[in-house]
This record gives sequence, structure tokens and C-alpha cells, in this order.
Amino acid sequence: MNILCIDSSARPGRSDRQARGSHTRRLSAGFIERWRALRPQDRVVHRDVGLHPPAPVTGDWVRAAFTRPEQRDAGMREALGESDALIDELAESQLVVIAAPMYNFGMPAPLKAWIDNIVRVGRTFGFDRNRAGEPYWPMLAGQGRRLVLLSARGDSGYGAGGRLAHLNHVEDGIAVPLAYLGIDRVDRIAVEYDEFADARLAASLAAAERELDALVPRLIAEMIGEADTAATADRAAAG
Repeated sequence: MNILCIDSSARPGRSDRQARGSHTRRLSAGFIERWRALRPQDRVVHRDVGLHPPAPVTGDWVRAAFTRPEQRDAGMREALGESDALIDELAESQLVVIAAPMYNFGMPAPLKAWIDNIVRVGRTFGFDRNRAGEPYWPMLAGQGRRLVLLSARGDSGYGAGGRLAHLNHVEDGIAVPLAYLGIDRVDRIAVEYDEFADARLAASLAAAERELDALVPRLIAEMIGEADTAATADRAAAG
């Protein structure tokens, strides 16, 4: 199994190892450590957009993306080079783990740049204005991919049904465009109370660690079981 792990925090370290480290980096590292303990044979690709941001979409990028591949010149291919590499990483992965702290109620800008680079016509979604019904369709659907979102917030109550849920544009800001591409099965874990740095933060971190303890083996069991079922169906169809 291939796993794509994306960190987007501006903080370079982990909060369990550095006093001012990132909680989301702590969660993503903890997720991968737990996964590798159970499945060391799986391949993990780490993409750190927080420390190495993708280039934002430009007018040249848009012009190239909406030009038919066979009609693109060298400059257009160069403009889409990073996007192609990011999409290839995504397409080769069965599990996508995204660690995204809340910055001013939304995701970090480098992570938005990553999303803008991988949501691309002809590569991750299709479009045909003459298509009956819905002219758009996801190109990464039906392949068993899963998404894990790991977040951290300064205050509390940003979860579903919470007092500040309407201000949380992090998780849905990531999950909605990825569902548009066909990755619509999502698990979420978040840490709260970061700005208070008291016992409530410690309790939230401990709860998130327990959620990781439960999430990793469950995901493995579900994904391996689904892969085995699909392989059995393929063998049966092949006769």
C-alpha cells in the first residue's frame, strides 16, 4: 500500500518533542509511526508543503491546463510540471493523510496551493459540456482511496455541532475538493485549546492520541479487507 502524508504547518517541529512544535506534525508522525508498526512493508511518501510550498496557480498555469495536451508547447508543459508531479503522487496513493492546522479559520496557504495544483481538468476530474446530466465527473473515484484529516485549533467548539463549527473552513475546505475528485471517505481527528496551553490542551492531545490508537488498526483492517474483496471479485470476473 502507498501512503501520501502531507504536512502543512509553518512550525517545523513536533509538539511532543519541541516546546513550540506543531500539533499537526505530531499527529501525522504519530499516525505514520503506528501504521509502520503494523505494516512496515508499506511505502510512505512525505510531502511537506509547510516548509516547501508548491507554486501558486498562475494565468500561465490555467492557460496550459485548459489547452489540450497534444497542443501544449514546452512552456506550457513546464508550467504544469509541478502539478503533474503532485498529481502523480496522489494517484499512486491508496491513503492520503493531510495534517492541517487552522490559520484564521482556514487551511494554511501552501496547502491551498497544493489543492489548486491537484484539482485539474483531464487529470483528476473530467469535463464535457455535451455530456448528458452532470458535465463534471471524478477521475479518482472507485479505487478505494481514503483520506485522513488531522487538524489543530486555537479555541474549542469547531467540531460538528460545536459553537464555532460554522467558522471552521479547514476540514471541509480540504474534504470537498478531494471528494470532487473521487476521494470521499474521510476520517478526522483534531486537537483544540492550543492558544490556552493549559490542562484542556493536554487533555485534547491525549484524546487525539487515543483516537489515533483506534483509527490506524481500524483503517488497516477496512482497507486490506476491501482490497482482498476487490481482488477476489477481479479473479472471479476473469474466470
